[in-house]
Amino acid sequence: MRMVSLKHRQTCEFGDFQTPDRLAIWTTQVVKRLNMNPQSILEPTCGRGSFLLAAIEAFPEAQDFLGIEINQAHLDELHQRLAAKAIAPITTLPITTLQSDFFKVDWDEILNKLPQPILVLGNPPWVTNSKLGGLQSANLPRKSNFQGLRGLNALTGKSNFDISEWMLLQYLEWFRERTGTIAVLCKASVTRKILAQAWKQDYPIYTARIYKFDAMEFFGAAVEACLFVLELGQRSRSKECWVYNSLFESQASHAIGWRNGIIAANLPAYARWQHLHEADEHYTWRSGIKHDCAKVMELQKIGNAYQNGEESVVLLEEAYLYPLFKSSDVSHERVTACRKYLLVTQRSVGEDTAHLESDAPAVWQYLQDHADALAKRGSSIYRNRPPFSIFGVGSYTFAPWKVAISGFYKKLRFTVVSPIQGQPAVFDDTVYFLPCLSKDEAKFLAEILNSSIAAEFLSSMIFWSDKRPITIELLKRLSIKAIAQELGREEAYDSVIKKRSVALLNDSSSRRMV
Repeated sequence: MRMVSLKHRQTCEFGDFQTPDRLAIWTTQVVKRLNMNPQSILEPTCGRGSFLLAAIEAFPEAQDFLGIEINQAHLDELHQRLAAKAIAPITTLPITTLQSDFFKVDWDEILNKLPQPILVLGNPPWVTNSKLGGLQSANLPRKSNFQGLRGLNALTGKSNFDISEWMLLQYLEWFRERTGTIAVLCKASVTRKILAQAWKQDYPIYTARIYKFDAMEFFGAAVEACLFVLELGQRSRSKECWVYNSLFESQASHAIGWRNGIIAANLPAYARWQHLHEADEHYTWRSGIKHDCAKVMELQKIGNAYQNGEESVVLLEEAYLYPLFKSSDVSHERVTACRKYLLVTQRSVGEDTAHLESDAPAVWQYLQDHADALAKRGSSIYRNRPPFSIFGVGSYTFAPWKVAISGFYKKLRFTVVSPIQGQPAVFDDTVYFLPCLSKDEAKFLAEILNSSIAAEFLSSMIFWSDKRPITIELLKRLSIKAIAQELGREEAYDSVIKKRSVALLNDSSSRRMV
């Protein structure tokens, strides 16, 4: 196992990427330009004090300055920097520092002593809870499903979150009954999660702003980052957020906003097509199979045998091996011949796998030979499940035809996927698809979904900088029937649904699939 240096571990564990003074100064100047006059300045994770020092220069008339930091070495350096600046008016300002863990501080006691309005600023850790968990760090919030996720979403990667996201939600709680401003550096994806939670729960936000900056220049991080500024208090509330292309722009380039329970990326386009935003009664989007062990479960065919990711060649019962297409295959429409096959151990989630010992002895032996690797899969969804379990599998997985799209690639293109040598194709869990009973049905759905109307509507809700810009939640917002009506193809849609219904009545396996 690769050894992790103590310095690297500490950097990860505490999200310890110190903000350059220049960026901290620019940040506080943005707040100052907005004509905010805080009476208290609070930096909850102050590090070596870049923001605290910048705030002292920007807001010398504030009554209190407070910096809190878990790392005493950082506080010692901050004290040295303050001493070096010990000239009026800094020597007369009420500047306090406290060495403490953010997750153990009695914040109500602290905040109740601070005069309002309060400016909370800084650069909360960008590290994720799963990263800290991997380091066995204690520097974590108490475990809770604070995002309100349900079912498997609460167990899989969707419950992974940035520590800054948890902290920012705590900041919002502080302002339920207080007035002030939050101004922090964070990932743009985090700002949207915070805004969604805040707007959903009706926090007292009356202005929201996002100012983009180059995270690679300042932190060497290849992520979309921003200064996130929220003004809070008991005033009229806004459900829109203005986006600025840099820290120096005075005019916003556009706004994002809360509409029908989601954040729209393009408000005019969403307003035009929002009548398409409804669940479709006949179609349900599905995701591909999740297995988390590619070296064992994904194989290449070599003659009559199969080779796994460890380059072992084995003979297996072909009834359990299905043509596999991954995100890159679907996005580039390489779906007429497969490069790999997937070992599918179950036909439904939770199905007992013990029957494989008699029904497919070669597959069973192969799985036993690799039981250790499969047992080491990290996700908690595999705990207390039948051995060799997979997820994202059901009768829909085995539909003969499919219309699929990649979640990773930054383009809206829906691809018809046919059976391969008589076998239904399957996908990995970064692909989303609609199961279809016939070629005609699949072709019709692809035409509808690839229309300019569907593209404009979906694009109005997509943030293309996200790691996975296309999600199953996004696709579920689209009514295929409503698009068909908009395109004047309602009769064709009705015909497809009628044929589908007849096929379902005549075929019990198809009925189970739907």
